[in-house]
Amino acid sequence: MLHILTALALAAAPAAAVPADDRTPPDKAPSAMTNSEIKKYNEGLAMTHPYYIKCRKIEESGSWVKKARVCRTNEQWKQAWAQGNQNARDTAEAMTNAPVNHSN
Repeated sequence: MLHILTALALAAAPAAAVPADDRTPPDKAPSAMTNSEIKKYNEGLAMTHPYYIKCRKIEESGSWVKKARVCRTNEQWKQAWAQGNQNARDTAEAMTNAPVNHSN
C-alpha cells in the first residue's frame, strides 16, 4: 500500500524545469548554498544523480558540540571518499615500508 501511495505522489509531483539529463553542476559551492537553494536545485533529480546535493553535519575538531554543515554533490562525495581511502592506503604503506631505527 505504501508503495502505491509513493508512486502516486511521485506521479503527481510537478516536473522540474530542467530535465535531469541536461542538468549542469551547481554554479557555486554547495556548502555556500542555502537550504532553499539546494532544495530548488535538487528538484527533479534522482537522489543517485551525480549532481544531486547532499549535506552532512560533521563534528569540528576541538569541540564536543559544534558541527559544520558540509554540502557536496554525489560526485564530489564520491571523489572525497576515494581520496580519503587513497590517503589512508598511502599512509599505511608508508608506515609498513618505513625503515626501523634500532640505535637505542
